[in-house]
Amino acid sequence: MDSEYKSNSDFLNSIQKNNFVERKLCALAAPHFKKHSFTMVTARILAAFLALTLYPACSAVPRSTTPVVVTPREVRHPLPAKPEPVIFAPSAIIVDAVSGRILFQKNAYSERAVASTQKLLTALIVTRSGPLSDEVIIAPSDTLVEPSKLYLKADERYTRQELVKALLVKSGNDVAMALSRDVAGSKEQFAALMNQTALGLGMTQSNFLNPHGLTEPGQYSTARDIAIVARQVYRYPFLRQCMGTKTYTFHYPDGRSRIIKNTNQVLSRLSYCDGMKTGTTRAAGRCLVSSGQLNGRAVIAVILGSNSTHVWNDSEKLLRWALEE
Repeated sequence: MDSEYKSNSDFLNSIQKNNFVERKLCALAAPHFKKHSFTMVTARILAAFLALTLYPACSAVPRSTTPVVVTPREVRHPLPAKPEPVIFAPSAIIVDAVSGRILFQKNAYSERAVASTQKLLTALIVTRSGPLSDEVIIAPSDTLVEPSKLYLKADERYTRQELVKALLVKSGNDVAMALSRDVAGSKEQFAALMNQTALGLGMTQSNFLNPHGLTEPGQYSTARDIAIVARQVYRYPFLRQCMGTKTYTFHYPDGRSRIIKNTNQVLSRLSYCDGMKTGTTRAAGRCLVSSGQLNGRAVIAVILGSNSTHVWNDSEKLLRWALEE
């Protein structure tokens, strides 16, 4: 700020100096050419010429070294011209994955249980908390959770990367417990971190009590809030790769292996569906977050409270409606 002000002052001083030179030249010429207006005009032209010659040397202002910040324009695609789809689920939303623009919603702000779709937040926090190459040692308490699990054993060692992939593809609750304890020390401390992170993302209608989504009184979210965290997760290439994996082999330290299949059926129904997360509990019903890319667009759909038949149909309807011409 000080250097800029000095440069501007020098610039103004140079202008005043040039005006002074012009006035002096005119004053010198005036006694000799009082009656000769043409000569007076010539003197003024000469004074102006000298002023312009002095200007670059006296008034050069250094160029700012501050980089120019260019904000790209956000391309707002038009809403689909087709009629809105009829959705069976009591709560649903589909948003543009880049801008977050809501394309369609049905009771998207209604608070309800969201089951394992909240593992998206768990995966996001783990990914942000440190290198995925860090080692996780399974504790006995991690293995006690039910029902969906990979049957990890106490004292087994895995990388966070191995466990995050298993979390997103198979949705193991024991995996969620191991990761949350490794990051925060306990389920309760991780839940506090979940709520802090959620609020920072703008998820104002959520309260999380565990990392896996099993039902607990007072735990809830909304389709809109889940769409917010899903957009954040979608920005990480490794997490997208995990969520789009249809099947892979999980290896245990003792030499065992297990074929893990993704429970998201929309991955097989639509070629442009690239993943996200399923969730099921008695309280939440069948839930699904699904994403897709087609024709230069990417969208994320959230279905909450559906059943085993309609959850896939509803998700497919929303993706087709938003992406297909």
